[in-house]
Amino acid sequence: MFKMSSKNQNINLKLLNEKGIKLSIKREDEIHPFISGNKYRKLKYNLTKAKEQHCHTLLSFGGAYSNHISALSYAGKKHGFKTIGIIRGEELGQDFAHLLQTNPTLRFAHENGMQFKFVSREMYRKKEKSDFLQDLKFEFGDFYLIPEGGTNALAVKGCQEILTSDDTEFDYICVSVGTGGTISGLINSASERQTILGFPSLKGAFLQEIIEEKTNKSENWKLMHSYHFGGYAKINEILISFINDFYQQTTIPLDPIYTGKMMFGIMDLIKKNFFERNSSILAIHTGGLQGIEGMNQRLIRKKLPLILDEKL
Repeated sequence: MFKMSSKNQNINLKLLNEKGIKLSIKREDEIHPFISGNKYRKLKYNLTKAKEQHCHTLLSFGGAYSNHISALSYAGKKHGFKTIGIIRGEELGQDFAHLLQTNPTLRFAHENGMQFKFVSREMYRKKEKSDFLQDLKFEFGDFYLIPEGGTNALAVKGCQEILTSDDTEFDYICVSVGTGGTISGLINSASERQTILGFPSLKGAFLQEIIEEKTNKSENWKLMHSYHFGGYAKINEILISFINDFYQQTTIPLDPIYTGKMMFGIMDLIKKNFFERNSSILAIHTGGLQGIEGMNQRLIRKKLPLILDEKL
């Protein structure tokens, strides 16, 4: 059962009181246990379109611990679609039984009936090329294509529904950025007086152009590039400690790829007086919590502390 809207949870921390800042978190992670946060928003209109086109198969792309792949597999099962995941990393398919034992994301997708095709990183970079997509149609037959991360015009439309009339009171809307779809929806739906701050999880300035192509406003948003911790899925003990401290103080779990980095950035900017006193901030919790289990397996191998969530 989906919750069509999510609650805003007020955060009470000493630093916020000292700086005169109001901070709330929109708990999009609570919309659904398996299709949570922005993944539900992105898939909503795409699933409708696929049904309108009488497509019976959904095909998309992702990495080994992709939130999108996990959510798509469950959504497909729930709505009667066959699902195919093109997974980055040819080596992952060499011992499929071992993979399912050690990778909770792909195990979950497999249990939902998703079919995998593992491709090299070089081949994966061709995911938007027409000849590669034509080869996939020759191999799998007709399918409804959903891009990596679920981001397309219909995804942006879905993400525009994250903000409600009750959210116009906030001065700043903050969100983590992966493929740019969620922040684009927020930019389009925010009021003129609000500023959207995006916290990219990847290195590089390419996101600016991608977002500009998907939005109808240009003056109300900014990307904060200092909080990616070295790039996508990169993490260190400082970030782990922050995520765990935040969870212990607020009972809100954060994932290490997206929301953890965003919240670290927000709190750091508050410390540095980036926000004017008496500012109000709404941070969007985009979900992604399914990835904690896989990340913790990596942290065990690296002999680093584990990330806390409801399961620990």
